[in-house]
Amino acid sequence: MTTILAIETTTELASAALFVEDQMFVRELSGVQTHSQGILPALQSLLAEGGVALSDCDAIAFGCGPGAFTGIRTACGVVQGLAFGADIGVMPVVSLHAMALAAAENSSVNDFVCVLDARMSEVYWAHYQLNGDAWTEMSPPTLSKLDDIQVSEQHAHALVVLGNGLVLPSQLQSHTSVQLMPHARQVAQLGLRGFKAGSCVSPEDAQPLYLRNKIALTTAERAIAKEAQ
Repeated sequence: MTTILAIETTTELASAALFVEDQMFVRELSGVQTHSQGILPALQSLLAEGGVALSDCDAIAFGCGPGAFTGIRTACGVVQGLAFGADIGVMPVVSLHAMALAAAENSSVNDFVCVLDARMSEVYWAHYQLNGDAWTEMSPPTLSKLDDIQVSEQHAHALVVLGNGLVLPSQLQSHTSVQLMPHARQVAQLGLRGFKAGSCVSPEDAQPLYLRNKIALTTAERAIAKEAQ
């Protein structure tokens, strides 16, 4: 029986999950905890509830991004340390893909455009399609303005999956939308799928998915951005 430990810290909603013996155990961090303070106790609690040791896990799955810089670095650091210590592999999972899976579990459609707030008046987005049990990446994770998201007419029925605080832009007003955030529950499921497909990587390859090369703006750049809004 495959056992997967998972964490998702790319957004303000941090979570952890353990899949063992066809059961899913979940923890969500409270708003008063920082991700770095809360994630290890959450993982320890999950392992205790599931009755397994870290070394019993087949892999650790984690949301590799895109998302908040600090949260992604937290995930990579925690996963690398735990995986090295337990001598197990890791499964990077794109956070936008986790959103698509969450939407698919509660929808009859198979087409998903997933969008997360990237700050600085930009968003991260990707387009996924589910055919049976197989996922196809129609558009890879991209950083752009919300109004620059483009979905072809042949995908007019795609469900738009929005992160917190986002609204449908004008060019997608004909689409149905739902609000969902990346969660460790789906990271675990995608990690399990990847592990069974032989996509597990070594701990040193637990690397973040960054779409923005420049993380911080200078004072002058912030002033220009504010004037442009």
